[in-house]
Amino acid sequence: MKLLLVEDHKDIAGVIFDYFEIKDYVLDYANNGLQGYELAKKGHYDAIVLDIMLPKMDGLTVCKTLRAEGIDTPILMLTARDTKDDILAGFEHLTDDYLVKPFDLDILDSRLQALVRRRKGSVANRTLVFGELKLDMNTRILQREGSRYSLNPSQYTILKCLIQKAPDLVSKEEICDALWGDEEPDSKVLRSHIYQLRSLIDKPFEHAYLRTVSKVGYHLVQEDEV
Repeated sequence: MKLLLVEDHKDIAGVIFDYFEIKDYVLDYANNGLQGYELAKKGHYDAIVLDIMLPKMDGLTVCKTLRAEGIDTPILMLTARDTKDDILAGFEHLTDDYLVKPFDLDILDSRLQALVRRRKGSVANRTLVFGELKLDMNTRILQREGSRYSLNPSQYTILKCLIQKAPDLVSKEEICDALWGDEEPDSKVLRSHIYQLRSLIDKPFEHAYLRTVSKVGYHLVQEDEV
């Protein structure tokens, strides 16, 4: 198993490293949130162990940003804060599990193995479907009527939001939050992404799935709903 450990406390990181290396795990390490985010974005890991209180970028922001970019590697957060609100905040930022310091290393190992098993069990059938649209969440490949399209991270995130709520409306705010979190860019950027996605999935075909509700948001519609 290959893990990414993001922890700024050197003693805690050293103990975790020693424990997992004895078990023949492969570990990469980052001592701040920004470095951890960069490694998680570029590397391929079975799971990520992520502290919340980190310099440069806190763990909650790291987790939410990775999810917004379509990276679904299992994340277990470590924190010294154990109140209900703290735990809920972790899950609201789309972590998969939560362990309060101090913790037992055997329990940490068991939790990580459970996360990895759960992900492997779901990988075989992770396809979102709406009408003729079939989105493979493992490869980010979209299929429509025999055509296949490789989506970039922004196109994938937008289409995933739309299919998951289809045929209901997805507001502009929801899409912007999924793409950029609190760092929302100029509104023209979202319109550009929507235009590119529409050109890809609808333009070559008779029926257009992607519809705009002026000043509100977007949704997918079936042919019989037109």
